[in-house]
Amino acid sequence: MIMHNIYDIGLDKNEANYTSMTPISFLYRAAQVHPNRTATIHGDVHRSWKETKERCVKLASALKAHGIGEGCTVSVVAPNLPEMFEAHFGVPMSGAVLNAINTRLDAEAIAFILQHAESKVVIVDKEFSKLVKKALKMVAHRPLVIAIDDPLYQEGELISDLTYEDFLEKGNSSEQLEMPADEWNAISLNYTSGTTGNPKGVVYHHRGAYLNAVSNVLSWDMGKHPVYLWTLPMFHCNGWCFPWSIAATAGVSVSLRHVRADAIYSLIKEHKVDHFCGAPIVLNMLNNADDELKAGISHNIKVMTAGAAPPASVIGGMEAMGIEVTHTYGLTETYGPCVVCDWQEEWADLDLEQKARKKARQGIQAPMQGGMMVADPETLEPVPQDGETMGEIFLRGNVVMKGYLKNPTTTDQSMADGWFRTGDLAVWHEDSYVEIKDRSKDIIISGGENISSIEVEDVLYRHHDVEEVAVIAMPDETWGEVPCAFIKLKDGAKEDEAAMISFCRDQMAHFKAPKKIVFMDLPKTSTGKIQKFVLRKEFD
Repeated sequence: MIMHNIYDIGLDKNEANYTSMTPISFLYRAAQVHPNRTATIHGDVHRSWKETKERCVKLASALKAHGIGEGCTVSVVAPNLPEMFEAHFGVPMSGAVLNAINTRLDAEAIAFILQHAESKVVIVDKEFSKLVKKALKMVAHRPLVIAIDDPLYQEGELISDLTYEDFLEKGNSSEQLEMPADEWNAISLNYTSGTTGNPKGVVYHHRGAYLNAVSNVLSWDMGKHPVYLWTLPMFHCNGWCFPWSIAATAGVSVSLRHVRADAIYSLIKEHKVDHFCGAPIVLNMLNNADDELKAGISHNIKVMTAGAAPPASVIGGMEAMGIEVTHTYGLTETYGPCVVCDWQEEWADLDLEQKARKKARQGIQAPMQGGMMVADPETLEPVPQDGETMGEIFLRGNVVMKGYLKNPTTTDQSMADGWFRTGDLAVWHEDSYVEIKDRSKDIIISGGENISSIEVEDVLYRHHDVEEVAVIAMPDETWGEVPCAFIKLKDGAKEDEAAMISFCRDQMAHFKAPKKIVFMDLPKTSTGKIQKFVLRKEFD
């Protein structure tokens, strides 16, 4: 029997009941509802949401007047300044795609990105003029080059006679700009780190950016008018979509050029910053800062962290200062955070170390993430939720990228069978929270037993002399592989390999303890991640 669906006819979407999702709408609302509230702070510069919207419209208008629109890429090489914040709205308002470039890359990598993205415009802060000049010499086409002249930065030189402020004056703040007709249109292009080859261009759409911005607000309980400090680079997954989250909440964007403990603590106190994000390495830096820098903070602060799994000791150090930690997980391909360690009330009675261990888990899917599972990478069968069986994390939903630019084969492979493959190995707990145990390439198999390098690192981070640590597999004639730890000690600490190994053996199964300790400064990627592939060369 064929059933007649009475809802099929006459109930189509139209202009009255459907609008494409775009985070640009958050800017218009903030300027309309809270026109006089502060939107951005940079030194003595304080701009309202009305002023910020007008500048974003002028940027979009000027780009359009220059022939920049849908399908065009606008690259930006700049630190966390108001200009970078404005680009997150002004560029997509023109119909173009924003490409915020990692400022820590070398000229060759930047040249590859500009060429691969076919950038029509590149906006460059004067701190990076020399770097980008070198990159542009390797690019076949010549984009329009615009210089950011930050009055608070006295070094460097302008890359172009055309400054950002001059370019804005070519635009019209009253121009009526249309929202994207299709929310699937590209809004931004972000490149992966590319530690083992050329970086991949990850394409975001307006729908995903909108939803992840809202997801941030919900999962972090940001409320209205948060004061957000930019310790996280806006070039990294578009600042995890927080430029758009700040607009959605009519909050305050506090600029920070260089991530230093003294500057962070100073701005927290001066502007009563209540939210900031940072990788575990940033939290570790703040933990190890002088006590005098930490003094004088009396208001509540929230920090969101992601990247390598933060050791429980790092989370505990933050919590001991009264800074509430939310641990999240995500990738460039998922707009930043898409899994969150959601706080449970029954954890309230746990001691500080137990709480930190709970928070060190990656968690459950964020509010706007569609689905997550830990499954066998070959069969895609979900693993038992026993906290022991290891599988790969798979994700799906609206906050998964459109795909990799000009790379359909890798796009198809990464999203085969209707799931995005993360490459991260984890266990699934009874409460549905996931806990990453390793990247698939980082697991140590010793005598047939799997050893999580993260578990060993977590133990070593509890040692009072350890500042940074990375554990990798070392070849062994008897066991095949055994753990080797590379450790950077805190200033003044003395090297003692035997004592460090003994410390591990006291806190974990003996076969998991490192068999060798190497004391050294650890190599890092341009985004501050420890380069384990460099350390592996020690045993090639």
